[in-house]
Amino acid sequence: MSIADVAEKMRSRVESSGFDRSMKFDTGADGVIVIDGTTISTTDAPADCTISLSLEDLEALLAGELSPTAAFMQGKLKVEGDMSIAMALSQVI
Repeated sequence: MSIADVAEKMRSRVESSGFDRSMKFDTGADGVIVIDGTTISTTDAPADCTISLSLEDLEALLAGELSPTAAFMQGKLKVEGDMSIAMALSQVI
């Protein structure tokens, strides 16, 4: 699945989430997904919090096959910026 496909899969959740901050999922060479409030884009932009992980792990998070806490503890997910936004991740995915 491409980064654009993943973003599209997340779109309805993001638009109905009531999320009011900005968060970036950085999958390295595969691209980025930027959530700014209830909008989502695959164009790189600054964000309050950046979560770095592989595209495969992002797909597993969205599918419920990987817990955000477990991914963080295993080093599969790195957080830069405002950690409280990362904690609100369940609101978005």
